[in-house]
Amino acid sequence: MIDLVIGSGPAGVSVATALLARGRKVLMLDGGKALEPDLALARDDLARRSPERWSKSDRTSWQEPQHATPPGQVRRFGSDFAMEPAAATFSNDTNGLELRSSRASGGLSNLWGSAVLPYRPEDMAGWPVTAAELAPHYAAVAGFLPIAGRADALENLFPALPMQGRTPLPFSPQAEVFLTRTASAQKPLAAIGITVGAARQAVGSGCRTCGMCLHGCPWGLIWSARGALDHLRTHPNFSYRPGAIVTSFAETANGVTLSVAGGETLLGTRAFVAAGVLETARILLASLPALGQLTLCDSQHGFLPALHPWKPNRRPDRGPHHTLTQAFLELDDPTVSPFLVHAQIYTWNGFYERDLIASYGARLPGSAPLWRALARRLIVAQIFLHSDHSARVTLTLSPDGRLRARIAPNPQTPAIFATAAARVAQGLRHAGLVPLTAARRMGAVGSSFHAGSTVPMRRDPHPGESDVLGRPYGLQRVHVVDASVLPAIPATTITFPVMANAHRIGIESG
Repeated sequence: MIDLVIGSGPAGVSVATALLARGRKVLMLDGGKALEPDLALARDDLARRSPERWSKSDRTSWQEPQHATPPGQVRRFGSDFAMEPAAATFSNDTNGLELRSSRASGGLSNLWGSAVLPYRPEDMAGWPVTAAELAPHYAAVAGFLPIAGRADALENLFPALPMQGRTPLPFSPQAEVFLTRTASAQKPLAAIGITVGAARQAVGSGCRTCGMCLHGCPWGLIWSARGALDHLRTHPNFSYRPGAIVTSFAETANGVTLSVAGGETLLGTRAFVAAGVLETARILLASLPALGQLTLCDSQHGFLPALHPWKPNRRPDRGPHHTLTQAFLELDDPTVSPFLVHAQIYTWNGFYERDLIASYGARLPGSAPLWRALARRLIVAQIFLHSDHSARVTLTLSPDGRLRARIAPNPQTPAIFATAAARVAQGLRHAGLVPLTAARRMGAVGSSFHAGSTVPMRRDPHPGESDVLGRPYGLQRVHVVDASVLPAIPATTITFPVMANAHRIGIESG
């Protein structure tokens, strides 16, 4: 028989890679949505020309659709193919929840910001899987996941991702100064529990520094599971069924039966559910009605803007640059949190410029040029908290098969975020920045897309939990392998650990 993998996102391609390495036959099923042909042609037209030959209208027409999205929606290449609208997933008004699902080939990795880190060993204390046990699977995933970056002080916190021999993306002019200044201030930063280093991004070599990262890289250099799927499809033991939406599963004595929208059923030896936390919750609730509800954990994030007073060697909004995260700042201080607080440092991009003008320009008609000039001095720290400090979301199944979501705010969140932001601001001052602490703000619940832990792995699982192989309580042949099985959601980046854990389950499953 054949192993069934539900979902083609990062977890899906990782578990499929592991299963194929064991000589298993794999059938992958998912929605299979793809970029519309006319937009793919427009993308390819840009890619055929160097950025220096793009006209202003080329850039504007490529960027504008991304600036016109409704709240909670993220768009790339001018398309919504990679993200389902809220009403497709939820039957109720979610009251500010901005987490979304995907039914695209490659899942939400078509949209992500590409930041990668393993989990710090201390943030996995008490988990049924140790950092040492994940280490070989990080290495296996890094074999097909390109990682840009350089060796620096961050390796002391994250030894599972050695950076020797890797190459960073070109830094923006502001980031060059920021990293130089923080490197010179390592001792005073360490005294307040802060470590700063270059960002690690899942980006292939040959970055054209065209500034289109958050609109859709015309050359596809930002890694997507879609590309890994294309490679898997060349394997003789792998097959792919796009357009197959799994509605439920049932275990039998010898295998697993999947029910697919439209009435089809498929049989397999085992099933590996990697559909993303919302789609996976839908499938679990439909298949295991005794669950009743699931609780989704979120790593909430917020924004701390700052201004730099220095004059860079060139304008950050002109010339070669990328708009992905430029640096990571890690705060390790038990008086703030027993867990690491993670911050991603962004320099100039058009989204922040527009946000600045929209927030303040309307109050002063004709002031847009002033805010554009100010945006060129803007550096933003995107600060993430551990899920223990964040809201939770209760998920139930509606009669129509969609989810109902109810947010349960965490009363600790505002105070812990304020304390963390104040300490990050202190660190930014060591680089000569002027933090705008009065302008800090929290993001909506779910908007970080660092969420999961709906059926957390436990050494001795109870109903609503899973074992070390991601098998929900009482099951033997169904393995959940995406973020749904993480015991908690640490503040640092989520995709790389999820991929490593999915690879581990693929290797260790029967």
